[in-house]
Amino acid sequence: MDNEVKDEKQTAQEEPKKQEKSQEMHPLGKKAPKFNMNWIYGIIAIVLLGFMFMSPMEGGGSIEIPQSRFWDEMVVNHDVSHVVVVNHERVEIYIKPEKLGEPRYADTHQDKKRAAVSGKPQYFFTIASAERFEEKLDDAIKNYTPGESIPYTYETRENNMNAIFNWLIFPLLLIGVWIFIFRRMAGGAGGGQIFNIGKSRAKMFDKDTSEIKVDFKDVAGLEEAKVEIKEIVDFLKNPQKYTQLGGKIPKGALLVGPPGTGKTLLAKAVAGEAHVPFFSLSGSDFVEMFVGVGASRVRDLFKQAKEKAPCIIFIDEIDAIGRARGKNPNWGANDERENTLNQLLTEMDGFGTNSGVIILAATNRADILDRALMRAGRFDRQIHVELPDLNERTDIFKVHLRPLTKLASDVTAESLAKQTPGFSGADIANVCNEAALIAARHDKQKVEKQDFLDAIDRIVGGLEKKNKIISAEEKKTIAYHEAGHATVSWMLEHANPLIKVTIVPRGQALGAAWYLPEERQLTTKEQLMEEMAALLGGRAAEELFFGRISTGALNDLERTTKHAYAMVCYYGMSPKVGNLSYYDSSGQSEYSFAKPYSEETARTIDEETKRIIDEAYAKAKEVLTKYEDQHHQLANLLLEREVLFAEDLEKILGPRPNGKTPYYEHQTINNGQAETKPEKDSESKGETAEPDITEK
Repeated sequence: MDNEVKDEKQTAQEEPKKQEKSQEMHPLGKKAPKFNMNWIYGIIAIVLLGFMFMSPMEGGGSIEIPQSRFWDEMVVNHDVSHVVVVNHERVEIYIKPEKLGEPRYADTHQDKKRAAVSGKPQYFFTIASAERFEEKLDDAIKNYTPGESIPYTYETRENNMNAIFNWLIFPLLLIGVWIFIFRRMAGGAGGGQIFNIGKSRAKMFDKDTSEIKVDFKDVAGLEEAKVEIKEIVDFLKNPQKYTQLGGKIPKGALLVGPPGTGKTLLAKAVAGEAHVPFFSLSGSDFVEMFVGVGASRVRDLFKQAKEKAPCIIFIDEIDAIGRARGKNPNWGANDERENTLNQLLTEMDGFGTNSGVIILAATNRADILDRALMRAGRFDRQIHVELPDLNERTDIFKVHLRPLTKLASDVTAESLAKQTPGFSGADIANVCNEAALIAARHDKQKVEKQDFLDAIDRIVGGLEKKNKIISAEEKKTIAYHEAGHATVSWMLEHANPLIKVTIVPRGQALGAAWYLPEERQLTTKEQLMEEMAALLGGRAAEELFFGRISTGALNDLERTTKHAYAMVCYYGMSPKVGNLSYYDSSGQSEYSFAKPYSEETARTIDEETKRIIDEAYAKAKEVLTKYEDQHHQLANLLLEREVLFAEDLEKILGPRPNGKTPYYEHQTINNGQAETKPEKDSESKGETAEPDITEK
C-alpha cells in the first residue's frame, strides 16, 4: 500500500511537469520561444517616465481652456466658485455646482470621472504672472453685487517624482550601460555576469536528464574503441569488480582519429550510458580575452567535478589548449594558453587528490599535444578511432538508413558500403541525407539506389555542370586525357582500377575519374610507381597524341610529386638517399631544424624525386603506345557517351592483367529502359573519385 501511495504521489508530481513541457512546445514540434525579460524592463521604464512627466499638481480630469473663456464667459456669468493659483503659474477653476448642468458646460459631462470627482477643479489655464492675474481678477469682480466675489488662494506644490528622477536617472542610466557593456565583454559566461567570467562553462548532464538520447547501440562500428570506453563506464557503475583485485580507475582517455570518425558521438554515448554526472565542453571554452580566465575556469571545472564525483569530464578539441609549450616565449608561445595548460596538468595529476573524476578528450591532432599531457597518469589510454572498414561501414549505413522510411527494395547497406571506401561516419551520414534530397528533388516516392550513387558522386566529385561552355577542341583534349588515365590504370596490374570516367564538368574539374582502391594497410614500391604512372596517363596522352600539353594535369602533377617526395624522404625507397626517413611523427620539431639534412642531401632528394617521376611518366607513355588503338576507341566513345564504366573498358581493352574486373553499380539506358548492372566482383570495396582536369 505504501508503494502504491508513493507511486500515486510521484505520478501526480510528474503530470504538472509534463503539462508544463507540453505547453512549452510549439505546435510544429519546436520549443516555444522563451519569454524575453527585456519587455518587462521596457514597460517599467515607460511607466516610470510617465510618472516623471506627469505633474502631481494637475487636477484629476481637469480641462485646459483659454484665458478668454474664463474672463468673457465664466466670470461674466458669475459661474466661478473660487480659483486656486498653483506655483504662480497655473490657475485651477472651480465652477459652482448649480451651474455645471447648463449647456455651456456640457464638456464636463463627456468624461464622467471629471464630474464625479468631488473637490477637484473642472478647468485650468496657465498664466505668465500671478500679480497681473490678481489685478485683472480684482478689476473683473468690481461689477459684482456687494457680498459676491471670486475667492482665490495661492498654493505651492512640489513634484517629488521629478526630484527623485533628477537624482536617480543619471546614476541608473550609468549603471545600466556599465552592466550592458560588461555582459557583452563576458560573452555570456556564467550567466553573462562579469563577476562570473572565471566560472566554468561546462554543461552538465546527469542520469536524470533527457537531453542525451545516444547510447552505444547508436554508435556503429568502432568496436575496439567501444570496448575500452565501456570498461570505463562499467568501472563507474561497478567499481568493486575492479577494486577488489587492486585495480585503479584510469585517470583519462584520449580519443584520437581523423575528423568525422565519431569521437564526439562516442563521448555522447558515454554520457547516455553512464549513470554519473557528465561535464561537456570544448577546448576553446577555456580561452578568453582576459588574462588568467582559462586557469580559473579549469579550477572551477574540477571543483564542480570533485563535488559531483564520481563523474566524467569530456573536453572536445583539446588541442586548443593542449598544444606543446614553447621553450622560449619570445618565439611565439602563448603565455595565457600555457597557463591554462599548466593548470589542467596540475588538476589532472598534481599534488592534490582527484579521485573519482575521469577525463575524456578528443582531438585529431595528437601529434601536436604536449608530452606532459600525454603521459601515463593523465591520459592513461589513447583510443584510436580510425576510418571504418567495409564491415564497419555496413553497420554505419544501417544506422543512418533507419530514419529513411521510404527506401527502394534494391537499397542495401552492404552494397552501399562497397561503394564508399575511405568514407568516415560523417561522410556516410551526408550520403544518406544527400540521397534523400536528390530523390525529393526528382519528385520520387522512394529513395532508390541510383539516388545514393548520385549522392556519392556529388560528395566526392562535386556537382555536375552540364551547361558549362567548352569548345569542341577542349572537349576532345579532355576526352583523350581521361582516356589516358583509364587505359594506364586498367593495364597496370598494381594500379587502382578505374571503374567510372566522365568528361562532364564536376565541381572545379573539367573531367573526373573514379577508382576502386583496395583496402590495404601496406603499399609496396611497385604499387606506388604504377599508381603514379596512372596519374600521369592524362599528361602522357596529351603529349603523345596532340604533340602539346595543357594545364589540365595540375591535380595529377601535384599528387604525383607528393607521392614521389614521400617515397624518397619518408619511406626510404630511394637507393641514393638510403634507408632514411625525415618524417617527424611527433610534430614537435624537437631540434628546431628547418630541414634535418644538408644541402647536398637536398639536391640528391630533388634528383631522386625527378628520376622516380620520369620513370612513372615513361611507363605511362609505354602503355599508351602499346595500346594506342584501344586508347583512340575509348576517347571517341567517351566523346560520344560522356560517361564510361568498367565493363566498357573491358570490352575494348580486355580483362585486367590480375584477372580482377571491378564493377560499379550503376544504371545504363538500353532502348529507353533502365537496366541495373549487378556487381560481379565480390572483392570490390568501393569507389574513390579523382578529379583530373582542373580548370585554369
